[in-house]
Amino acid sequence: MADLPSRVLFGAAYYHEYQPYERLEADLDLMAEARFTVIRVGESVWSTWEPENGRFELDWLRPVLDGAHERGLAVVLGTPTYAVPLWLARQYPEIAGTDASGSPSGWGARQEVDYTHPAFRFHAERVIRAVTARYARHPAVIGFQVDNEPGTRIHHNHGVFQRFVDDLRQRYGDVETLNREWGLVYWSHRLSTWADLWTPKGNAQPQYDLAWRAFEARQTSEFIAWQAAIVREYASPEQFVTTCLAYGAPGLDDDELTDSLDVTAGNPYYDMQDSLTMPEPPAEKLPQQWMAHGAWALHQSADRIYSSRQEPFLITETNAQAIGGSSDNRPAFDGQWRQAAWALVARGARMIEYWHWHTLHFGTETYWGGVLPHSGRPGRVHRELAVLGAEFERAGELVAGITPDADIAMVYSAPSKWLMNAHPPLATADGGQDGGSYDGIFEPFYRGAFEAGRQVRILHARQLHDPSGARQGTDPESAARRHPVLIAAGLYVADDGTLDWLAAYARAGGHLVLGPRTGYGDQEARARHEVTPARLVEAAGVRYDEFSNLHADLPLITAPDSPLRLPAGAVATRWVECLAVDDAEVMATYDHPHFGRWPAITTRRHGAGRVTCVGTVPGRELARSLAAWAAPAPLSGWQGLPDSATAATGTAPDGRRVHVVHNWSWTPAAAHAPVDLTDVLNGSSLPAGARVELGPWDVRVFAAAPQPRTRTDG
Repeated sequence: MADLPSRVLFGAAYYHEYQPYERLEADLDLMAEARFTVIRVGESVWSTWEPENGRFELDWLRPVLDGAHERGLAVVLGTPTYAVPLWLARQYPEIAGTDASGSPSGWGARQEVDYTHPAFRFHAERVIRAVTARYARHPAVIGFQVDNEPGTRIHHNHGVFQRFVDDLRQRYGDVETLNREWGLVYWSHRLSTWADLWTPKGNAQPQYDLAWRAFEARQTSEFIAWQAAIVREYASPEQFVTTCLAYGAPGLDDDELTDSLDVTAGNPYYDMQDSLTMPEPPAEKLPQQWMAHGAWALHQSADRIYSSRQEPFLITETNAQAIGGSSDNRPAFDGQWRQAAWALVARGARMIEYWHWHTLHFGTETYWGGVLPHSGRPGRVHRELAVLGAEFERAGELVAGITPDADIAMVYSAPSKWLMNAHPPLATADGGQDGGSYDGIFEPFYRGAFEAGRQVRILHARQLHDPSGARQGTDPESAARRHPVLIAAGLYVADDGTLDWLAAYARAGGHLVLGPRTGYGDQEARARHEVTPARLVEAAGVRYDEFSNLHADLPLITAPDSPLRLPAGAVATRWVECLAVDDAEVMATYDHPHFGRWPAITTRRHGAGRVTCVGTVPGRELARSLAAWAAPAPLSGWQGLPDSATAATGTAPDGRRVHVVHNWSWTPAAAHAPVDLTDVLNGSSLPAGARVELGPWDVRVFAAAPQPRTRTDG
């Protein structure tokens, strides 16, 4: 793998070409003053690199790179393929992406192009080669970002559809196999030839939907791998290749895409001001979309980025100021930039890069605020970030590449998310279909763990068991040692091997927590003909045939002698699986004249481990209680934290332990050190038990000696 600097990189995207007047030297000086160490350049301006077909202008960036190098600023150089020049659109109108109805995308935004089209590929390769050949050997360039936020659109072009048909033919062999696997006898959809396959526009069949979304994601992965291979022809072994991911993009499978990269990079944006308040922000927002709402969701964003390759990552974009457009202006309260940055670093970030340096004076993103305001004069944001830059400088290599702790692991399934987007099990408040159903099931379990003070590791299903053999899976025994608690909620699309792996994990000593919809469908999203949860009934000791949506939350009753004690206000929300007990202990039931006949939560010993079934989407109190019961001794060691405080812990590359403690509130808070600590930012020592003071919107960073671990990381 390419080398990464031994300290946290800190900086911003910088577009000197967007500035309304010459200010390069002043900008770079201000960056150095804020202790910036990195800038990202070049990815948005293909028409500047190549103003006309075949005429390249490459020298304009040289002063930026030279000036950066003089000040010790590293550079991530981007390829400009996500923003197509209009001369290319004019000369090759057929490259425009088309929607499901066949209408081509209009020009004037970005990512309007079908990036599988040969004409686009020809010109994209040419500009990639021109830019990387010109600057790959510049001493400031430490890495490359290919494209930008790939997979944000699903294209239905004729060529894309024909490749989809070819892909199906390669996967299934003949139409009779596809007829059988997709159940195309239904509604007379049997194919007699591959030419009979209908286009996605009018499709209503779940198996088709899943295959189409998976195919689109593979096109995105192939496109990025294609670009990465071109760039590596020019890059040195020390330079990394990545792309920046928007994790809500519909055409993205981040686990698969990052196989071709050296390091994961993501763009987590978050709502600031009151949204970060703990214990309870003013408005509940589930599921999360492109912007995270809440301190828990900010941490979930980081854990999703870590999950792509199960290793530390880069932040290529995050909030510099107000984010969201001209009518959505909420720049951070004092201290919140520090909090967010340190939260990301605590969960594995090796770079914090803001979008962007200078607030734009024109264009769609005029009110996506940069480090500098429209006046170009440094103000509150620059001052706050300068403090943060000095802290990263002081912390040095200790915090660059933290391996974050995990009390609880959670299985993430992109195929289940795609399927539930088109065929959701959950309803919206007005009774409509909730296309965010997967997140609506997954996120309450994550949030409950976070609010219980437990840290989470997100694991893709393919990282556990890959039936294709493309990636070696994890053996259940090792997983049970690394991750004693594993939550599988919403895992609807799963092959036999994955479900058998889950049972083996519990048998080997892990605590498997099954949430709604897990084990109901197979790898083709067909409802299984076995009793559900399929292949897990014996391990779980429960089964169900009936399920129901809920019009209102249901209060819960703790069962006699249950090891799980529920607080007042614990409720079931949105969904009930009507569990019938074969051989399991009932821990909670529904307080309802009809649903009360079925348990809400059961548990059963299985081999050396345990299987717990949660037959509903847990409300906040229930989710919090479940996490605290399943993982009773948090790895952080911090006990009795105020409701507004969190502690994120992990292991530094040199083996020392890192503790990052936050207060997400206007009210000062205090906690007590669990072990002997050294304050990383001021050098003071705190003995175990010492009082740790936290001001409003404060964060403290501590180091501790390496400690014997009862499990290894994975």
